[in-house]
Amino acid sequence: MLQIGQKETQQDHRGVAQRSLPAHRRRMIRALIVDDDMDDVELSLQELKKAQFAISADVVNTRADFIGRLHKERYDIVLAAMSVPNWTGLQVLALLQEQEQEIPFVLVSKGLATETVDEFMRKGASDCVDKTRLVRLPLAVAVAVERMTLREEQDRVEKALRHSEAHYRALLENPTYGICRFDVDGKFLEVNEALVTMLGYGTKEDLKAANLATDIIRDPIERAQLFEPYRQSGHIDLIEVEWKRKDGTPMKVRLSGRQVGSEEGVPMGCEIIAEDVTAQRASEENLRHLAATDALTGLANYRRLSEGLETEIKRSDRTGRTFAVLMFDLDGMKQINDRYGHLAGNRALCRMADIFRFSCRSIDTAARYGGDEFAIILPETVAKDAALVGKRICERLSSDREEPQLSVSVGIAVYPEDGTAIDTLFQSADRALYEMKQRKKAS
Repeated sequence: MLQIGQKETQQDHRGVAQRSLPAHRRRMIRALIVDDDMDDVELSLQELKKAQFAISADVVNTRADFIGRLHKERYDIVLAAMSVPNWTGLQVLALLQEQEQEIPFVLVSKGLATETVDEFMRKGASDCVDKTRLVRLPLAVAVAVERMTLREEQDRVEKALRHSEAHYRALLENPTYGICRFDVDGKFLEVNEALVTMLGYGTKEDLKAANLATDIIRDPIERAQLFEPYRQSGHIDLIEVEWKRKDGTPMKVRLSGRQVGSEEGVPMGCEIIAEDVTAQRASEENLRHLAATDALTGLANYRRLSEGLETEIKRSDRTGRTFAVLMFDLDGMKQINDRYGHLAGNRALCRMADIFRFSCRSIDTAARYGGDEFAIILPETVAKDAALVGKRICERLSSDREEPQLSVSVGIAVYPEDGTAIDTLFQSADRALYEMKQRKKAS
C-alpha cells in the first residue's frame, strides 16, 4: 500500500483547467485509488496536478487494504481500475456501497466499452474515464466532489429542520429564513427581519407597504401556485418560485406554509417560510454545465454531443427535416506537440474552438469529443450548406496568422441518408474525413 501526497501548485491564472474546475480549490481532496499499475496512477495524479488539484492519495490493490483504509480514513473520492488481481471494479463499487459511505466512485480504466460504462453508471458510479483520455479526469473528480458537497450540505439543512422545535416567535426572528404572514390578497400582516434583508427593503414597515402577490411575485403562473392552494385548502406544499427584490433583481426561493385561522371557511391569513436558494441553484447549474463541457476548450463534450444527436434524430423523425454532422480532425497534432510543446498544442485546440464559436449559429452544437477530434451538429441543414460551413471554417483557419499554422480535415454526414443512428452517422462522416486526409497526403 502506497500513500502519495501532492501540494497545490501556483500555475498561470490563464490556465484553462483553473478556469473550468474551481471546486478543488476549496480544500485538500483525499482520494483512495484502487489500481496495481503505478505508472497509470502517476499519470492520473499528474493530470490532476495540471488542473491545480490539492490532492492526497492512498493507493491499494487488495480488498483487505481497501476496507482498512475506509475504516481508518475519510475520503472524498474513490478512483478504481476495471480490474486488479483477484478483484474487479464492480466488486470495488459494491463493497464501497456495502460500507454505507457516501463516497463518489469514478472508474478509471482503459478501453471502456459503452456497455461497461452503462453498467457502472446504473450501479451508482459517478463517472467513467478512459485512461487514454485522462484529460477528462479532473472534470469528473470536480463534479463528483461538488455533488457530494451539495448533498452533505442539503442533508445538514434537512436534519436541522427535522429536529427544530423552536417556537413561532423564535422562528420569526430567525436570521436565515424569511418568515411572513399575509392575507388572501397578498397584503403582508407580519414579516421578520430576515425577510426584510432577503428582499432588500430598509425596514419591516417598508416591506409591509409592498404586496406579496403583485410586487414580489411577478409571474402570474407562480402567483397561482402559491395562492390557489392556500385559498382552496389553506395549505401550501413545498414549492420553488422566483421573487423580485426591491431593486428588481430576481431570486429563487423555496416556500412552505400553512393557513392561520379561518372565518366561515375562508382563511384569514397564511404563514410561509422562505429559503433563499439562489446560490444553490446557480451552483447546480454550474455543475450541469461542467458535466456537459470539455474542460480545455469550453465546447460541448462527448456526452452532450451524444445527447444533442439523439435530440436531433427525434426532431428530424418528427418534422421530416434533415440535419448534418461535421467532423473535424486537426492535422499534424503530434508534430505540433513535438515541435512547439504541449502548451502550444492546447492553445491550438482552443484556437479551433474559438473559430467554431465564431462560425456557428446559436442553434448549432460544437463539441470536442476526443484529443484533436471535433464535431458540429447543424440542425435543419442539408449537405450543400454543411459543406459551406466546413469550407468557411477551413478558410478562417488558413487566414489565422498565429503560429503554428493550423489546418483540419473535414467529414460530413447527413441524417437520414448517411445513417439513421449515431454510430452510422459518425462512421459515414469519419469515412469522408479519412478520404480528405488521404487526398491531402497524395497532393
